[in-house]
Amino acid sequence: MQDYEESLSFLGTWGPFQKRVFYLLGLAIIPSGYNLLCVIFLLAAPPHHCSIPHHSNLSHDWIQASIPVQVAGRPERSSCSRYELDQVQNLSASGTTLGLDRIHNLSSPQVLLSSLTQEGCRDGWTYSTEHYQSTVVSEFNLVCSDQWKQPLTSVFYFLGGLLGCFVSGQISDRFGRKPVLFGAIVALSIFSSALAFASSWPVFVVLFFMLGLGQLTCYIVVFVLGSEILIGPTRVIFSSLYLPWAYAFGELMLPVTSYLLRNWRHLSLAMAVPGLACIPLWWLIPESPRWLVSRGRIQEAELLLRSAALQNRVEAPHVIFFTAKVEKPTSEKAESANFLDLLRTPNIRHITLILWFIWFSNNVCYFGLSFNMSSLYGNPFLNYSLLTAVELPAFAACWLAARRLPRRQSYVCFVLLGALALLLIQLTLNSQPVLTLILVLVGKFGLLAGTGVLYTYTSELSPTVIRTTAMSTCAMFSRVGSSVSPYLLQLAVFNQFLPWIVVGALSLLSVVICVFLPETFRQPLPDTIQQVAVPQRFRWPWASTPPPKEGWKSAEDTTAAPEVICTTCL
Repeated sequence: MQDYEESLSFLGTWGPFQKRVFYLLGLAIIPSGYNLLCVIFLLAAPPHHCSIPHHSNLSHDWIQASIPVQVAGRPERSSCSRYELDQVQNLSASGTTLGLDRIHNLSSPQVLLSSLTQEGCRDGWTYSTEHYQSTVVSEFNLVCSDQWKQPLTSVFYFLGGLLGCFVSGQISDRFGRKPVLFGAIVALSIFSSALAFASSWPVFVVLFFMLGLGQLTCYIVVFVLGSEILIGPTRVIFSSLYLPWAYAFGELMLPVTSYLLRNWRHLSLAMAVPGLACIPLWWLIPESPRWLVSRGRIQEAELLLRSAALQNRVEAPHVIFFTAKVEKPTSEKAESANFLDLLRTPNIRHITLILWFIWFSNNVCYFGLSFNMSSLYGNPFLNYSLLTAVELPAFAACWLAARRLPRRQSYVCFVLLGALALLLIQLTLNSQPVLTLILVLVGKFGLLAGTGVLYTYTSELSPTVIRTTAMSTCAMFSRVGSSVSPYLLQLAVFNQFLPWIVVGALSLLSVVICVFLPETFRQPLPDTIQQVAVPQRFRWPWASTPPPKEGWKSAEDTTAAPEVICTTCL
């Protein structure tokens, strides 16, 4: 197992077999990216105010006057109250035209109407259709007294992802990458279609939870599958550039689709299409031979690799894995590897706890940034398209860093850039909307590039026998962070800058914690728990790489450093 990649050197790095896996896995990731930010558009809250029934016999001017004006930053009509309708009707019936010229000028206080008693929206709400024809919020009236249901709905979606990561990681390590991948794709298609037929908010929440089960699971398994099948430079390009760009392409499709389909039920049906289109890939994407070897299924792995050799028109050696007998006991022991093994030894426990916290804080920041975008001015479809488009240069920067720079140093630099940009937003939020948007994009760039490095870092720190479980548990904690992020907007009630300050502070804290992790750049990929790197008590990110442990090959001794490079938009 330690010489796994050397055993596969006869295949080369860019033959027909590798090309097929390379491009097909990129297609398989699109459904996951397409569904990532569905929570933003399905649960969009359009501007709204109390509905005035037609039978009230009020003129247009009096209907406008019946909604109080709130002056907080900028004048806005109240979303959850109106002047008592009977009093307004009495004024209208008496022929009063008191100060109606002031009604149209929201910058002037409605002095003559301010003495009237206010009441709640007894006749429902009228929603703006400027950007959305219908959303879950407008259809089920998740506003005012029921506004608490908006973030809770998002929480259920992310909790679904949390459960999916926890369960699918162990299933994938035990039964294989391929079944879990396509199970997640099928789940995305089924439950996104079912959302369109939800008749009530509780039904929608249950289906939304099930949809979350498959979204992140799909990305994690594609990443692991590609990083274990591909080797050398091909793996670097695939996991650090091609895969995230394919993921971002799926993300970019959603704002475009939402712009064309302004009804949330139609959008839900459209979300099922990419997953359905990927189902035939089951017959084209192979299982991971590295996983087969780690489970002791040497014959199956050799059969798969001999088939790959035929596709590449190269001759396979008579015996591919000379260490099969030696590694069999390790493989048999791997069958019992589970979630608890991440905490069993001091080395892996130290690394696991740090990674869990960093993944949690990164996802609080990432999704908190996305949810806070709704508080910025401008077209939401354009804003979220820009927020997604900035991922392309972030992925390119991550790829360049993955080739030349240590993981820890790269993570610190990228996240520090994002944190500083987010902390500066409080200086421009009210006065410079364009500059604020630029700072948000810079913050997204830094956080996303840092998350890409973190994905690489996590994979290189995790042994093969439990790699998917390790990454799935990290993704599980990231989903805990995602579940917290919808409530960041609620902090704006106390101070409008508080959400941005929390996001920036968490980013800085993750930078500090990262320095306690060992460096993995150009170090051999661990296959067993005993080969996990020794953590550092304290080491500056720019410090030199410590020498490899005894019995390990250094980067100079290996023909191709077994790096696993990946980035993600979790």
